[in-house]
Amino acid sequence: MKRPVFSFRPNRKDRNHRKAWSILEKVPEGEKSQFLVDAILFYDQADALEQLIRKSVREELKCGDMRQTVATAEPEELPDQVLDFISMLQEE
Repeated sequence: MKRPVFSFRPNRKDRNHRKAWSILEKVPEGEKSQFLVDAILFYDQADALEQLIRKSVREELKCGDMRQTVATAEPEELPDQVLDFISMLQEE
């Protein structure tokens, strides 16, 4: 039984195809098959992860447990050394 063969012919007019081809050209010979396998599996897992996140957010919104926290930052005082330095620059 022969191994399946995949052929990729990028459309030079398509910017995404050109970018994909540029990335694929940088992969060393002998590693391109594994690179494509990893890319396909990563894409597939990313979709599953997105669905899991969407489901989790929906559940949290149903329960109403999402709390909004607002951080109020108090302004920090500048050290005297910094103020002196700025004053010195203004005098010049």
